[in-house]
Amino acid sequence: MFMRKQKRIVNIGGVKIGGDNPVAIQSMCNTDTRDVKATVNQIHELENAGCEIIRVAVPDMVAAKAVADIKKQIHIPLVVDIHFDYRLALECMKNGADKVRINPGNIGDRDRVKQVVEMAKEREIPIRIGVNGGSLERELLQKYGGVTADALVESAMGHVAILDELNFNNVVVSIKISDVPKMLCAYRKFNEISDIPLHIGVTESGTLKGGTVKSAVGIGALLAEGIGDTMRVSLTANPVEEIYAAYDIQKVLGMRKTGAEIVSCPTCGRTQLDLISIANEVEKRAANIDKPIKIAVMGCAVNGPGEAREADIGIAGGKGEGLIFKKGEIIKKVPQDSLVDELMKEIETL
Repeated sequence: MFMRKQKRIVNIGGVKIGGDNPVAIQSMCNTDTRDVKATVNQIHELENAGCEIIRVAVPDMVAAKAVADIKKQIHIPLVVDIHFDYRLALECMKNGADKVRINPGNIGDRDRVKQVVEMAKEREIPIRIGVNGGSLERELLQKYGGVTADALVESAMGHVAILDELNFNNVVVSIKISDVPKMLCAYRKFNEISDIPLHIGVTESGTLKGGTVKSAVGIGALLAEGIGDTMRVSLTANPVEEIYAAYDIQKVLGMRKTGAEIVSCPTCGRTQLDLISIANEVEKRAANIDKPIKIAVMGCAVNGPGEAREADIGIAGGKGEGLIFKKGEIIKKVPQDSLVDELMKEIETL
């Protein structure tokens, strides 16, 4: 992996990003924010899954006022998503929001922007400038002939300039688009010219399967290059799936050392047991393991232990039976029908 460029540190309700801090994982509720109970319940579910920052949509003043009740009942920083109406941003900050996602150029004249900035300064609340390919300014679309990486970066820098003029630098930037190559290019360009922390992601990436692949490619490429300070995997699915996918991306890159990592072989003609079912069962039962552990599920009793030598523990199948091994060393042979149970018992002792 490339070295991360040092960014200014931004404190989002106690979660620090930038500098040498870990890349924070966040999601967004798909509940109606005005429904406090449903929103709080979903946030609690996301907290349990490992979400570190949560965002909610604020379409009107009723939702802005609900922020106060939501904030009292959750344990992670709360970000509010505002479009166009500066008064919603002011109300949310009064009610305890930890960060505001807003574009200064879209909320009216300088006086309105100044009111938002002054309250954010007073309460030490960061502002995220969220540039999106689907809502790029008309003049930039005309200038560049459509949505391009340069257009996205110019849009972001234009909004940053408004805050710079008001001496406000407690800022995070996101530059999201569903086109992965353009997204990568835009983030790389912005990263070269600014020390502002970046929230990375592929917007409108798709369903659970397709969106996870698209996000893994886009987000993973940036993280591998040292770009990104906080991230969201945007999926048309239960938001909890976004958290699982985000942790998986970071674990593959070696950025997170918590929870179980499962490695398994694709099977071949030598496999003499139902390895696919066994691997799925191991993954399911290992989902709640919070200690850092690498588990191998291999189909060949001859090559399996050697191929998975770097795993902490694993199994390798044979005909009607399997081997359990630690660090490549065989520790026992067990019948196939008790292979997963015996594996889980051994994991508990680690």
